[in-house]
Amino acid sequence: MKVLVIGGDGYCGWATALYLSNKGHDVGILDNLSRRDWDSQLGVNTLTPIAPIQKRIERWKDLTGKNIDLFVGDITDYSFLSQALRQFEPGAIVHFGEQRSAPYSMIDREHAVFTQVNNVVGTLNILYAMKEDFPECHLVKLGTMGEYGTPNIDIEEGYITIEHNGRTDTLPYPKQPGSFYHLSKVHDSHNIHFACKIWGLRATDLNQGVVYGVLTDETGMDELLINRLDYDGVFGTALNRFCIQAAIGHPLTVYGKGGQTRAFLDIRDTIRCIEIAIENPAYAGKFRVFNQFTELFSVGDLALMVKKAGNSLGLNVEIDHLENPRVELEEHYFNAKNTNLLDLGLQPHKLSDSLLDSLMNFATKYKGRVDKEQILPKVSWRRK
Repeated sequence: MKVLVIGGDGYCGWATALYLSNKGHDVGILDNLSRRDWDSQLGVNTLTPIAPIQKRIERWKDLTGKNIDLFVGDITDYSFLSQALRQFEPGAIVHFGEQRSAPYSMIDREHAVFTQVNNVVGTLNILYAMKEDFPECHLVKLGTMGEYGTPNIDIEEGYITIEHNGRTDTLPYPKQPGSFYHLSKVHDSHNIHFACKIWGLRATDLNQGVVYGVLTDETGMDELLINRLDYDGVFGTALNRFCIQAAIGHPLTVYGKGGQTRAFLDIRDTIRCIEIAIENPAYAGKFRVFNQFTELFSVGDLALMVKKAGNSLGLNVEIDHLENPRVELEEHYFNAKNTNLLDLGLQPHKLSDSLLDSLMNFATKYKGRVDKEQILPKVSWRRK
């Protein structure tokens, strides 16, 4: 299949592009390279050294003989997007091309506006380009479990059947997003759902949990192919931050009580889920939702797991609790369903089995690149 990976220079997109190429798909990457610019603006760097996208693709071809087409431009530019799609002629579009950080969207008004315009307009442009030229193409869009929030009932996969005043209907699951970024993803979901209904498009929304890990079979082939490991207070996840803090002897910084529970999955499971989705496409007019995660952990759980892993490496790991810069429940019910991808063949990796190889070993290997000024939170959700 011809698969266009939008946002293919980013963390999930790069691993996905290489994996699909290695599996025999004809892959193209479309990216405006803005993820690198955001690091420059914030004065941060990924822990792992990332080569320019052109060198990455060239090295991949040298190692495998497989070519990946590259289109550099912005999907908010409709003429560029339309031209790139007509040139590549995809059978499936994997859409990672969005600003994906909740803290980034909460820095100030400008970052909130940028996040929503970039994400919502970019996705709308993809939908219109599909309608005009590729109505049979399958859109696989990366959503987020953060769209749901933390409701006091079980989280279903996209839809919920309810009874009200004696009548029953199946409706989109209510959304309670926790940042302007998560709100943009909700808007995306609604727009895609609407486009499928009125234009007969086909789409799969992968509501993904927090992804961890650096290593895949493909990114481990050569250091020029290595993936990102973000640890800063804006783009770094709690798990990444804990691993880097353990490696440099800094106490693990748990926000608040640490009871915040979220969904997680290994990067190797992310790329497998994408493969499952494109090889089992939604039918025309269908907006399909899969909850893409394998395990649930609280922030406190993660800290204890990292402490145990660090101690096994001879590190002296301590845990501190900080005032929570976010507005969120720190103790809550959280039970989400995730059976659709498992039923289609996903065989999950467990964090307990991969924490050392996929994170801690990279954290210790590259700890000399850590900027200690970047590991504490700098963005607050609260009114100042």
